[in-house]
Amino acid sequence: MANLDGNDEPAWLERVRSEGAVPLCDPDNCSNGWASPLGDSFKVRGPDYFTTRVKVPAGEYLLKPLGFDWVKGPTKLSELLNNPNHRVRKVLQEEFPAGGEPFVWAFNLQVPSKENFSAIAYFVSMSSFPEGSLVDQFLKGDNNFRISRLKMIANIVKGPWIVKKAVGEQAICIIGRALSCKYSQGDNFIEVDIDIASSMVANAIVHLAFGYITTLTVDLAFLIESQTESELPERILGAFRFSELNPASARPIEMLSYGSLGMQSSLSMRLWKSIGSFILPGTQENSSGSGSGSLHTNGIIDDQTKEDKESSSDSGSSHVNEKSKEETSKCTQENSSDSGSLHAKGIIDDETKEDTESSSDSGSSRVNEKSKADTIK
Repeated sequence: MANLDGNDEPAWLERVRSEGAVPLCDPDNCSNGWASPLGDSFKVRGPDYFTTRVKVPAGEYLLKPLGFDWVKGPTKLSELLNNPNHRVRKVLQEEFPAGGEPFVWAFNLQVPSKENFSAIAYFVSMSSFPEGSLVDQFLKGDNNFRISRLKMIANIVKGPWIVKKAVGEQAICIIGRALSCKYSQGDNFIEVDIDIASSMVANAIVHLAFGYITTLTVDLAFLIESQTESELPERILGAFRFSELNPASARPIEMLSYGSLGMQSSLSMRLWKSIGSFILPGTQENSSGSGSGSLHTNGIIDDQTKEDKESSSDSGSSHVNEKSKEETSKCTQENSSDSGSLHAKGIIDDETKEDTESSSDSGSSRVNEKSKADTIK
């Protein structure tokens, strides 16, 4: 069992960090890998921002860096943490078999490309956030709140002049307003899938930058924007650096389509049934309602069997009739019992009772008069 209260990093955290396609590196010496940049390399809204418009160094992150994936798939990759076999979820399930897993955040940057690359940063919160805090509101809020608040800061640390010119020294945007985002959330995770191709401008910039990706070093930070004075100063959720990534090092991920698997299974069943009908032509007939008729036609059921069947049918009818009588008698008894219980509970009042008795007497007199008339006739 992992000990989250100690000062040392738990073994499961180191395992997640080391099992990605590219290694965790030192921020100042990172080639084809990822790192965790210093928080002070980003500027965020300070405590008096709405008065002074002054931004301050971000300081420590709210979340701890957990891991990074550089992957590609047959289609655009999304909702990865919904899969219980995802590598991060498997590690946590093995480490916390009795529950109590820490909460994981995943930010999936879907890179517009033929090979469907994704750069996914994972962070983990070692403790819960205060109720009513911005993070708490983000997790419990609807998509409208998330769209209007989730912010990304991008710093081009190293790269060719043309990319720096296109992006700027530091790019800041409310992600949901600029790009299409998909949020998937479970008991112990939230994943944000960010579709870069959903913006023509972002798509063009990333296409340009991707041509230089093996020479690029980029820092990305995620935070929830403070929009009132009481929410200041801003705090960064988490940040990561990817440096000189090689497209060839991206790990392929196969996305299983359960719907197509089900269709294949159904087709296989129909195929085997078709084969079975050629090999054993009587099998399907026996299992159908018309099978008995075809057997009679072919003379397979002889007269003795037919007589036995008719005898069984007559006997069955007798049993059915007797059973019907028993059920009718039982229903009559139950109705009589219900009526008695209703009177006993006082549910039928005196006036209703008198009306019932009067109706009964009237009905009896009519029956007697009719009987007399029939006798005379």
